[in-house]
Amino acid sequence: MLNQKHTLALSILMVTFALSACQPKVEKKEQEQKIEQKSSSEVEDTTLTLQGETEKIAVELPECNGNSCPEFSVERLHTNQFVVDSIIDQAILKNLEQILDIAHQSKTVQAEKEKTEQQQEQQEQQASSSVIAANAAKTPVQSMAEQLKPYVKTFTALQQELESLGASSKISVSVSPKILNSKEPLATVVLNTSSYLGGAHGASAQTYFNFDLKHQKQVNLDDLIESGQKAQLEKLAYETFKTWVSINKLANSLEEYEQVWKFKLSNNFYLGKQGLILQYAEYEIGPYVVGLPRLEIPYEQLKTVLKKEYLPAELLVDQPASAALPVAKK
Repeated sequence: MLNQKHTLALSILMVTFALSACQPKVEKKEQEQKIEQKSSSEVEDTTLTLQGETEKIAVELPECNGNSCPEFSVERLHTNQFVVDSIIDQAILKNLEQILDIAHQSKTVQAEKEKTEQQQEQQEQQASSSVIAANAAKTPVQSMAEQLKPYVKTFTALQQELESLGASSKISVSVSPKILNSKEPLATVVLNTSSYLGGAHGASAQTYFNFDLKHQKQVNLDDLIESGQKAQLEKLAYETFKTWVSINKLANSLEEYEQVWKFKLSNNFYLGKQGLILQYAEYEIGPYVVGLPRLEIPYEQLKTVLKKEYLPAELLVDQPASAALPVAKK
């Protein structure tokens, strides 16, 4: 009987020891699961962040030696946002169209472009399912390289014509996008372009593209403005314009300056650290010597003009409610 009691007590002791030994493992496993869940929840949501880099597009130019060889450089943007890439690609082609339009004064260059367009149209009409499938399999870089061919031909034709006229100038075209701001409230890409196609001087431009990543769309200046506040924004921008003219001593008086260079509100903008930046093109509100004019309107002046989501957080602190006025007794 004593042996049975001893055996029972020993069994109970062993079970208790086993349970106590397993308990820390169970608790440790639960803790590890909680840590893993917490870590996964803290992973940054990249869908609302613009991430990417530029890719240089390979183009074929005629062999050339010497310092006067032409340069045709185009880069595209490859990001985690397809909508952004597509819009910037189309903007690059549009900018090239505008740049090379200068050369269309030449009949030779115009004829070359028309010939290329006719060839493209014939290829599209004769496209078979195999050709369509092959085009679909191309990477964005390869597709962009194909679309650049007409512009490269136009550029090359211009170089050849300038050489035939005895010109020794080095002509060039450069287009390159860059991510300026990657997060909310607006992701911003700037497209830098420059060119020299002969003449007294070259040309350059900076065009800004702003995106609402949450809704996958491009945002224009009007989208930022509170209802009924467009006139106030124009007023603030005009005051900034007057200050800019005065500081840079561009004329003896504003009236004299505006006889040639009238003010206009630019839709080329981005949200800077201190205020709304309005970017202008060459010759848009000033002579070539001023380059690419830029007007900045401080956020402090825009508290009632811009929608709240586009203002810095520090400007949105609730102000104390004003005391109620006493009701006049009759």
